[in-house]
Amino acid sequence: MGLFERYLSVWVALAIALGIFTGSIIPELFILIASFEYAHVNIVIAILIWLMIYPMMVQIDFSSIKDVGKKPKGLLLTIVLNWLIKPFTMAFLGWLFFKGIFADWVDPKTATEYIAGMILLGVAPCTAMVFIWSQLTKGDANYTLVQVSINDIIMIFAFAPIAGLLLGVTDITVPWDTLFLSVVLYVLIPLILGAVTRKKLDKAEDHSRLNQFLSIMKPYSIVGLLATVALLFGFQSQTILANPEAIVLIAIPLLIQTYGIFAIAYFAAKKMKLEHNIAAPACMIATSNFFELAVAVAISLFGLHSGAALATVVGVLVEVPVMLSLVYFANKTRHWFN
Repeated sequence: MGLFERYLSVWVALAIALGIFTGSIIPELFILIASFEYAHVNIVIAILIWLMIYPMMVQIDFSSIKDVGKKPKGLLLTIVLNWLIKPFTMAFLGWLFFKGIFADWVDPKTATEYIAGMILLGVAPCTAMVFIWSQLTKGDANYTLVQVSINDIIMIFAFAPIAGLLLGVTDITVPWDTLFLSVVLYVLIPLILGAVTRKKLDKAEDHSRLNQFLSIMKPYSIVGLLATVALLFGFQSQTILANPEAIVLIAIPLLIQTYGIFAIAYFAAKKMKLEHNIAAPACMIATSNFFELAVAVAISLFGLHSGAALATVVGVLVEVPVMLSLVYFANKTRHWFN
């Protein structure tokens, strides 16, 4: 891992601190940035999200989809967990904690927005960081590409309907036009551009030009992630300083969801007798989230200052150290598998 990936939790924490500090002393700056929007989409955040997502989409090799039929069980596990289990368990935990256990500590409107942010995280399976988790668990790189590619294709068609269904079930009014616009902006268009870029750069299929391009884009992707986190916490700085326990309240159900889904996935993978180099990445994909998309959609649907946006950003803070602990566990239990 590079310096950024190895200490991602540290950089995110520093970006959060910078955002809160700056937002508290120069609130006018964030009010100005928040004013640059079109069709409920903030232009500045959209540019930063694209900086994050585009290099990740370029890494996806859709030609690897032809290998899906060789080992279908790992792919089946990923699809079932990502699209039939994870979104619904996330929605249930959000409802359980913020409409039940934490109901006396959070006002109803804010609680509803926290639930919405959690749902958006649950409906967005990991696209980028899973390559890091797969590498750390010595996963099959080509098979991981297949799993990510299939998930991205499903996401184009399934993200908006499932998110809309769950948001509706939890009594949240869903602006469908904004939701579909977000999917087009942050999944479909970057996916197409990434595929076109990869095809043009990798005509020789030696990956040399492709890897050179990705190395050039990587710093921009890092800047996009950290700047987005800093801006989001800057927008939320007044709320956080007035109510710092909100971070803890959101983190608790997210931690339960993350460890719970991994436990289900790992147990199922063992029962299905998957090889470890397929089982571990499959479980990592099912456990982690495409937080870039979740953040973007939360902003588009509920606004920069919303509890939904805060919940998705807390997801970034929680996910990295948790996933590293699961990588450690997966490596220590390699002998459980064939």
